Amino acid sequence: MKIFNFYSLCQTCLAALSLAAVSAFAQAPAVKVAGAWARATVAGQQGSGAFMSLTAPSALKLVGVSSPVAGVAELHEMKMEGDIMRMRSVPAIDLPAGTSVQLKPGGFHVMLMDLKTPLRKDTQIPLTLVLQNAQGQTSQMKVSVPVMLSAPGAAAAGHGGHGAGHKH
Repeated sequence: MKIFNFYSLCQTCLAALSLAAVSAFAQAPAVKVAGAWARATVAGQQGSGAFMSLTAPSALKLVGVSSPVAGVAELHEMKMEGDIMRMRSVPAIDLPAGTSVQLKPGGFHVMLMDLKTPLRKDTQIPLTLVLQNAQGQTSQMKVSVPVMLSAPGAAAAGHGGHGAGHKH
């Protein structure tokens, strides 16, 4: 009888440790976020971009994003196709272990569309990043992003294709 109880106790402990490991991934900030900012908008502008540097300690994928300030939030990429700069939605952005991945104007970025309110300079907006590990488990990471006219440390710049008249 005592052997059976010890065996049951071991099984229970292993199950609890497994759940704790999954739970830890689901809750731990798995990615270092640096230089985050979102571009301020003007009256009537329905879209903007959010940018940041992401560094994951182990290989992950950024597979989604959401924000209560936007009706639609997507991962996007801008790149040259021939002589034309094109922007398109992407399903995921790879975050190789220990490598800083830049989300910036003219490259990968977060696109915020159908804005519910203008993004005002010197405010903060919430973003939720959805990450996926190699085993397919997802986690969410909340980030507070400052709204600015241009990238931190940069001179005021144009809207990089994120203005009111932008088309996909």
